[in-house]
Amino acid sequence: MKKQIGFSINAQRCIGCNTCAMACKNQYHQEVGVVWRTVYPLSEAIYPHRERAFYSLACNHCERPTCLEVCPVEAYTKRDKDGVVVHNQDKCIGCGNCIRSCPFGAPKFNPILKRAEKCSFCWQRQDAGLKPACVQACPTEALQLIDLTVFSESGATKNAPGFPNFPHLNPSVRFWAPRQPKVIRREAT
Repeated sequence: MKKQIGFSINAQRCIGCNTCAMACKNQYHQEVGVVWRTVYPLSEAIYPHRERAFYSLACNHCERPTCLEVCPVEAYTKRDKDGVVVHNQDKCIGCGNCIRSCPFGAPKFNPILKRAEKCSFCWQRQDAGLKPACVQACPTEALQLIDLTVFSESGATKNAPGFPNFPHLNPSVRFWAPRQPKVIRREAT
């Protein structure tokens, strides 16, 4: 298997602060209304407890990305060295095929540029030896960069509750699903 990096998302650690999303927005100076990373609160149907649980999601840099397959001008490429799916905005014609085809909603339409854009996994930062902006900014280390060719953490899953299941795309993301909170009883003194 070729090297494939991905995101590890730990819902047991995420506090829903949106620091990861703001770091992404600040790194790329995205237009108003264009957001590449979103922190989603899990619904009570998925996590039925008063304490909140969250998933921080962006592009999953799938093993077999639909965005790459449907782009008529080959604006998407998949890097051999790490599996990152890169979007070249200079080639993009704004047709929206990638936006409509991605079941995860990763590509977004930029109304100013009239083109699609998406999480780049901060490939430029990674090439310079830095972590992606979202990973670096996470104060609880709930968001991590992982190499799926060697990742073997027990307890992690690729089919987390509430996350769309499209195994044929093989999204490069692993989850630590939220756990039921522990009840701590203190003895009366």
